[in-house]
Amino acid sequence: MYSIIDIESNGAGYRDECIIDIAIYRYDGQKITDQFISLVNPESDITPFVQKLTSITPKMVKTAPKFHEIAKRVIEITQNTTLVGHNIDFDYRMLRQSFKRLGYDFQTNTLDTIPLAKKLIPDEVSYSLGKLVKSLGIPLTNHHRAEGDARATLELFKLLVSKDTENEIIQKQHDETNAKTYINKIKVLTQDLPNEKGFVYFQNEAGKIILSDYVQDINKFTKKVFNSKSKKWEQLQKDVEQINYELTGTDIIAKLILNSKNIKRKEVFPFGLYFRNNKYLVEKNKLNKTEKPILKFRSFTQGTKAVQFIGLHEEFNDLDIFIKKIDFRKRNELWLGQGRKLGEKMFLIIENGKIISYGFYELFTQIQTMSKIAKLKIDLPLSSTDLHNDLQLALLRGDFETLPLPK
Repeated sequence: MYSIIDIESNGAGYRDECIIDIAIYRYDGQKITDQFISLVNPESDITPFVQKLTSITPKMVKTAPKFHEIAKRVIEITQNTTLVGHNIDFDYRMLRQSFKRLGYDFQTNTLDTIPLAKKLIPDEVSYSLGKLVKSLGIPLTNHHRAEGDARATLELFKLLVSKDTENEIIQKQHDETNAKTYINKIKVLTQDLPNEKGFVYFQNEAGKIILSDYVQDINKFTKKVFNSKSKKWEQLQKDVEQINYELTGTDIIAKLILNSKNIKRKEVFPFGLYFRNNKYLVEKNKLNKTEKPILKFRSFTQGTKAVQFIGLHEEFNDLDIFIKKIDFRKRNELWLGQGRKLGEKMFLIIENGKIISYGFYELFTQIQTMSKIAKLKIDLPLSSTDLHNDLQLALLRGDFETLPLPK
């Protein structure tokens, strides 16, 4: 049993995309036994490029069902089938991440018609769906709409099956794609990892954590570990069976979590911000051992960006005004900033210049009262909140909205 699928997305950033159009044909090798076709309300914008490509407008999807309303139907029609698509990795990823937002782990075997076509119909000029089916005389109506592309993919798949007279090539590719090999193990373990900063946890079959680390890009770091030829990673590559992660959103939150766990990391700030001859400049701190930098930076680039930002504010030509802007030592405030994911924000509670609590809340949640904040906040030991330089840089960049502490 097969499920031939095509999905159109709203064109948002990688891993932030949402489904706007879906078509699935359940096929038993002889005939279509079930089908599901629907527009989907992405609950977010559709990029102009996608609107032009698909002719799907925000107005068209406004009254369409949301993904959670069609999720059960998708599971029913794909159950106990192999998912088939033209560049199936995209469609499969879209399904997995849509289900993941609902807290459901969607897993199934897959089969891609692109490598199949390359083996069974060699020497084609192009293997894009539109050009390939045109070359083969397969009708394609409503190209870049899920129904039209899925139906053309189904006809292409029928042709490929008929050409594979011994049923060897399709079965071989199916086995290779879904076999429990090291390559497929890496693919499965990394396929849903975000390209975002946070804590990553490598676990063995028993669930024991065999590596944990805070990294700037979870997906990139994990693939680097798996692709490494170093002996230090050999045992881990062999033993890891699952990977979990915890997004932090910002380095500040990451440091708060590290400090609360008594994990100390030595940080190096080799560059500093100085004010000389009515001018701000960045230089290596070791060049001037007598003058204390106004701010410290991890890199020269970070410093020059800060100077550029300062230059946009004429009032900062007065050093006293600038110092007052970034001084937070006596502040008692609620800071609101970007969360770990879309639709989420974070908050910091600062008392006398120290972060005493932090937390996260949904974008449209109201947190104007301390009683509301008390339900969401995560308290910190005062000893773990020395983030002076990071908070100053955050103030300079305007990363946070600062409000008086609510009552």
